[in-house]
Amino acid sequence: MSTRVMTVSQALIEFLGNQWTVDGDIRTRAIAGTFGIFGHGNVAGVGQALKQYSVDQPTLMPYHQARNEQAMVHESVAYARMTRRRSTFACAASVGPGATNMLTGAALATINRLPVLLLPSDTFANRAPDPVLQQLEAFHDGSISVNDAFKPLSKYFDRIHRPEQLFSAALNAMRVLTDPVETGAVTLALPEDVQAERIEVPEEFLAPREWIMRRPEPESQTITAAARIISASKKPMIIAGGGVIYADAHRELEDLVSATGIPVGVSQAGMGSLNWDHPQNLGAVGATGTSAANSRARDADVIIGIGTRYSDFTTASRTAFQHPDVVFININVAAFDAYKHGSSIPIVADAKKALPLLLGQLEGYHVDANDKSQYLRQKSEWDAIVDLAFVDQGRDEPSQAEIIGAVWEASDPRDTVVCAAGSLPGDLHGLWRPRDGLGYHVEYGYSCMGYEIAGGLGVARADSTRDAIVMVGDGSYLMMHTEIVSAVAEGLKVIIVLIQNHGYASIGHLSEDLGSERYGTLYRYHDAEANTFDTGDTLPVDLAANAESLGIDVIRINKGPAAITEVKAAMAAAKASPAATLIHIESDPRIYGPHGGGWWDVPVAEVSTLSSTQNARRKYEQAVALQKPLLGNYPTNHSSGRLKWSK
Repeated sequence: MSTRVMTVSQALIEFLGNQWTVDGDIRTRAIAGTFGIFGHGNVAGVGQALKQYSVDQPTLMPYHQARNEQAMVHESVAYARMTRRRSTFACAASVGPGATNMLTGAALATINRLPVLLLPSDTFANRAPDPVLQQLEAFHDGSISVNDAFKPLSKYFDRIHRPEQLFSAALNAMRVLTDPVETGAVTLALPEDVQAERIEVPEEFLAPREWIMRRPEPESQTITAAARIISASKKPMIIAGGGVIYADAHRELEDLVSATGIPVGVSQAGMGSLNWDHPQNLGAVGATGTSAANSRARDADVIIGIGTRYSDFTTASRTAFQHPDVVFININVAAFDAYKHGSSIPIVADAKKALPLLLGQLEGYHVDANDKSQYLRQKSEWDAIVDLAFVDQGRDEPSQAEIIGAVWEASDPRDTVVCAAGSLPGDLHGLWRPRDGLGYHVEYGYSCMGYEIAGGLGVARADSTRDAIVMVGDGSYLMMHTEIVSAVAEGLKVIIVLIQNHGYASIGHLSEDLGSERYGTLYRYHDAEANTFDTGDTLPVDLAANAESLGIDVIRINKGPAAITEVKAAMAAAKASPAATLIHIESDPRIYGPHGGGWWDVPVAEVSTLSSTQNARRKYEQAVALQKPLLGNYPTNHSSGRLKWSK
């Protein structure tokens, strides 16, 4: 067996540059490149290796700068979603704060089931300098470092104390990154001395290696049982989640619902599963859902979950499904999700493999004509509500819904809207009209403020043929806008629509609903005597000027009745430009978008001296009474008391 003498970091970078994902006929780099911010922990290790390969083999491992360690993880996750989890990036950070800056990104990746490889530097394995700069000293355990904080956030964690541990650690990392069930954040902690140590590396370790993405087929008896239950149902409904997107099962879902007439509600992650104007697409379901989808969910006797993890927003905090005998059939590549809510028929399979088999056993089945007529009418009614919300009212400060409508109208069908937090995700879920399977990119598993701009860069890297349209409020913008510099440096085109409403619009609305009267949610001068920010003048913050200082082209929308007209013109100019552009507009946060009747469980104080809180508590108690355990009914063959699995 031939070997090469290298450093641990050189071996790792060359290994990563030769890993490939194979998904059917698609073969792509598993690690598209490496982001790196260097410090004393990795400048002589991973940093040196990246420099060396940039000279010796420039195409082996593309390197990209980032301005914040958290942001480079977000960008990698966005890229992974746009590639349907086939490819991601490695993110290298220095010891201490550089490493822990990635913790939020790690949580986001794992919660959203999206792959990213984290390479945080660690303190000296040999402990020669002890404590080294930025080292955490745990009095009770000398082996602990700040990187142990990654353990609960990672789907796989390893710390490479000795050079020869690299081989098993790297292979395990790739196994998890390319597994559709296990994937998430993978963390390889690299002590700074070990990174630079020499090692004899077998050529086999460095050779190109392919990782086949698993697409499991369902057990035949589960498909047969599911088809029997659906065929006997009166009001079935599909809940389409992110699993449809990741499996690239759009056509299979469309074939199923077109043939059977079964209507569909979509989660945040499932937006784009069907185009918005498909007859069976009732739109968003749950807390931020449409009236059409939520009405169907309330009455449905069979729920067919496809690639959904049933978050509290999707289930409207377990109030969405009210039929007394509701039955759950869950199709999911992960058994953990397939068995949720006492699923009568858990089908552990890839959506692309399961749906054609299910359709094959539903031949001749179609929902009742009167039932179809009812949900089509409800869909038409919601579409009319959205049309009205999009109408320019000529306000000096338009509503967020009007801005969304203007942006959507100016966008192309293959453009991708990007968002994550604040009031925008709720409005976008109910109002945005996807016309492409990857046209809607809202991170709502972690709903991380600051994801938006970094996520937009990830979308732009993944597909330069579509415009990434980042919609972000001033609260999230202030959390992390630094990646604008990265967009400028690399010529990445993103269109950022910055909605300035001088505070936290989403939490302000929620605070009002819960009786807390928007306390602490406005950007105002502090009144120390009254202990509040609620009464002072608006802060003289100019975020457009801030963006201009970072090098991006900025278009300011003037206050006045022509604001929406100016937004449309600004979008046209931004789309025509090859450069990144930011559009700045002020909106009125107290003009809410249309509501589809969903509810979200946020507890209200049981005891309060505030009348607003007392009133909110009464409403809360009425709503919480509708919550159900969501333990689906288990259909049985009455003669045997057991489910009849086969014909």
